[in-house]
Amino acid sequence: MSTTTSRQATSPARTGWSLGDITVRRVDEIELPRQTGPWLLPDATKEVLDEASWLRPDFADADVPRLASHSFAVEAGGLRIVVDTGIGNAKPRANPAWNGLDTDFLQRLAAAGFPPESVDLVITTHLHTDHVGWNTRLSGDDWVPTFPNARYLTSRTEWDHWAATDLDEARRQMFRDSVTPVRDAGQYDLVDVPEQGHEVAPGVLLIPAPGHTPGQIAVELRGSDRHALITGDSIHHPVQLSRPHVHSCVDIDPAQAIRTRARLLDTMADTDTLLLGTHFPQPTAGTVRRENGRYRLLAEHATEIPATAA
Repeated sequence: MSTTTSRQATSPARTGWSLGDITVRRVDEIELPRQTGPWLLPDATKEVLDEASWLRPDFADADVPRLASHSFAVEAGGLRIVVDTGIGNAKPRANPAWNGLDTDFLQRLAAAGFPPESVDLVITTHLHTDHVGWNTRLSGDDWVPTFPNARYLTSRTEWDHWAATDLDEARRQMFRDSVTPVRDAGQYDLVDVPEQGHEVAPGVLLIPAPGHTPGQIAVELRGSDRHALITGDSIHHPVQLSRPHVHSCVDIDPAQAIRTRARLLDTMADTDTLLLGTHFPQPTAGTVRRENGRYRLLAEHATEIPATAA
């Protein structure tokens, strides 16, 4: 059964974060249902949220964490890059909140200056359903690559893990409609990502961030003025800054996920590196600070930057 059409107020297409010679914009898909937080992060209880008063009102309501689905549109070295592609439209999904969506995501992407045919790279942080959905769109009865001129990138470790896994039907469906058509079109490239990272565009590095999945990557943006890190699901929610040991119920290796999160947070803490959360609700970004033996996020709202010329 399909969900009701899901549309929410779009953020202005001219807002984002400037890193100097790199710009990044959030392109909204949907705010995830309220029950997502308690399911995904069962240890993020009201009592845990209460320990970090800075989470409210932006990142949590009175009782539960708030989460969202969006992509990041990056311009670097003259290239247009989309990092993760959300849930997608018209996809048959076991999760009722994701089933048969009908959003205006592509219009929002185009309004930000990224019409699908102009995109050069699509980076997949990991091969989960809510990160690959707009890899494809429906054309007649067929799923075809949404970004016809782009190379799609993911880590070889990630690809090889799922290729060797006995998938349940829901995941097989996701691969059939959102991954396999891109592979069959010859547009997926597998990248070896060493510990020091792998540069795929000027100032754009893939960084290993395993734990949630074995081959998950984060994306480091090294602008001329400052750096940023797009989390993937290495950090699902800002509560994990206050409590890095709060882990996702779908982490394949929770202990490794915690180690990855701690490493990333320690590297970013008390610097001007911008943390961009792949599932953080607005304002989505901020800098990491040490406070009373924990970390916290100092939110940084998007500001007006010129729209990318299509």
